[in-house]
Amino acid sequence: MPQHPRYRETIDFLYANIPMFQRVGAAAYRKDLTNTIALCKALDNPERKFKSVHVAGTNGKGSSSHMLAAALQKSGYRTGLYTSPHLKEFTERIKVNGEEVREDFVVGFVDRIRPIIGTLQPSFFEITVAMAFSYFENEKVDVAVIEVGMGGRLDSTNVITPVVSLITNIGMDHTDFLGNTLVEIAGEKAGIIKPGVPVVISERQDEVEAVFTKRAHDLAAPISFASDVYEVEVDAALNKFLIFRNGLPSGRPLAPDLIGNYQRKNIAGVCQTLDVLRGLGWQLPDQPVLEGLEQAARLTGLKGRWQVLASQPLVVADTGHNEPGIREVLKQIGKTPHRNLHWVFGMVRDKSPDKILALLPSDARYYFCQATIPRALEATSLAEAAARFGLQGTVVPDVNRALHTAEAHASPEDLILVGGSTFVVAELHNL
Repeated sequence: MPQHPRYRETIDFLYANIPMFQRVGAAAYRKDLTNTIALCKALDNPERKFKSVHVAGTNGKGSSSHMLAAALQKSGYRTGLYTSPHLKEFTERIKVNGEEVREDFVVGFVDRIRPIIGTLQPSFFEITVAMAFSYFENEKVDVAVIEVGMGGRLDSTNVITPVVSLITNIGMDHTDFLGNTLVEIAGEKAGIIKPGVPVVISERQDEVEAVFTKRAHDLAAPISFASDVYEVEVDAALNKFLIFRNGLPSGRPLAPDLIGNYQRKNIAGVCQTLDVLRGLGWQLPDQPVLEGLEQAARLTGLKGRWQVLASQPLVVADTGHNEPGIREVLKQIGKTPHRNLHWVFGMVRDKSPDKILALLPSDARYYFCQATIPRALEATSLAEAAARFGLQGTVVPDVNRALHTAEAHASPEDLILVGGSTFVVAELHNL
């Protein structure tokens, strides 16, 4: 519960007066950095007062950011972390050593920039990015891990000059803004590559690797592909990850609290990024790094990545919501022992429902719901679209009621998954 007497009023002001992409979609999207640059200048350029690591990608950038922050924190660095969107509370977006931004800072910051808000009319995201930079300066962090909101080239976070950049993977998402092909989307992500700044690409993807190598070459930015160096395998018997570097075992088997086989690619990218930092003189001993990777969710408070909420039946929440994300969720379902699958499922209106629905198993029972945001796709419309793909279920618009309905129909050996949208997961009471 909020502690500062004016915190809720301040957050309500931001939600009510400033466009927020997560809630309203395209109306809040700004296709340039003008406002962010102006905001930072008015704040005496806080983004220049600390070292940073910049993380972009279609999927995996959130998990990778949290793992990097945890490894840096365990290695003794005072570490900032900026991510979006939040699941439960606004303060989740901005953290230092796993502690959320103080409510008094949020209130004071908004009070300080209200005159600028009136002049610039910045978006919600532009304000939160500037707030994060200001907080990291105020807290004197040694380093901050900064996750891109959307794309890269024109994302508000792209005013920093990091010590290293990480791009996790490229998939079809936000095509209205980033382009309709993987090459176009990769071009936007590659926009975070800076002159002379090393960049790590988590995996080679034939369709887009030339986009990254060309931009890196043009900017004299050292580039490496983590998948050339690291291979991460899953030992199902031990429920652990085995890390190989250049074909040889690297460190002990890893038992991360961020579970899900799809974390393999993220771990490889994170390990290569940490290697780059070591090469730049950062002190990152193996033991604290491994502990950080294993405790990333606990140290940073990350939620919603194949998060187990209950057993018998097994209830899992996952924020995967685009084509590549859903494909990884389906692979994880296939590796999870269960009798029947129940899926509490909702989407936002600006995703293409047909492409997602075409991937979903027809033998699952669905509980179609909708998050309480303007972008949410109405549960009845979603159910009608799903029926065209042979997907059957019940319309229960309220997310938590939909989960209770699924629990009432499930046997102890079943699996209940809650997902399809970050905002569906965010509304769970027991997250």
